[in-house]
Amino acid sequence: MPLSEHISKQFDADLEEVRSRVLQMGGVVESQILAAIVCFTTGDHDKAMQVEETEFRVNAYEVEIDDMCVHIVAKRQPTASDLRLIMGVSKIVTDLERMGDEAEKIARMARQIHERRGLQIPRSAEVRRAGDLAVVQLRRALDAMARLDSEEAEKIIGEDVNIDVEFRNILRQLITFMMEDPRTISTALEIAWIAKAIERIGDHVKNVAEQVIYIVRGTDVRHISKERKRFGGKTGEAQ
Repeated sequence: MPLSEHISKQFDADLEEVRSRVLQMGGVVESQILAAIVCFTTGDHDKAMQVEETEFRVNAYEVEIDDMCVHIVAKRQPTASDLRLIMGVSKIVTDLERMGDEAEKIARMARQIHERRGLQIPRSAEVRRAGDLAVVQLRRALDAMARLDSEEAEKIIGEDVNIDVEFRNILRQLITFMMEDPRTISTALEIAWIAKAIERIGDHVKNVAEQVIYIVRGTDVRHISKERKRFGGKTGEAQ
């Protein structure tokens, strides 16, 4: 086997290993978010502990993948689409780690709410719905990355507004709840922060989708209007 062919195959293997690690990390973050939402809706203490323990795994993945990317750049000196993959992966990993942070925040606040007991938890069904929506979006974004599907990534970006709408609805309802019964103010404020954490997870999922488009097309769509994001032909493609 010629040396150049051997090096090329090893390079491809290195890139595939990075992608595989990112998808593994994404799966762990997804389970972390699901556990946090269950903790909120049921008060399951074990789920809260699971989220906190998983945080260490997520952080370890971030460090490992960043290190892999640095070594690939140093050893292989990738160009064009391969370099875009490495750069995109580096940013996706950061967003996944921050999703894990938001999940940990949800679990921590949920545990505080349930430990106080006594008061009905307002808007729990709506918060659960928003959380489920964020998890579905994350799953779709990871699938789009696995398949390098920029069209699916565009759809995910356009649908981020759905989570924003859920958040605003929850906030309005919580304000009404606090006005009707001042005893619920403390709990309602914590639930508002939980809803905000879910909304932030949605933002990070959108960031992942934007990086998928960058990896595939070489086009940075982070600051392009929503109208242009809906049409692949207008965002341009790199060779």
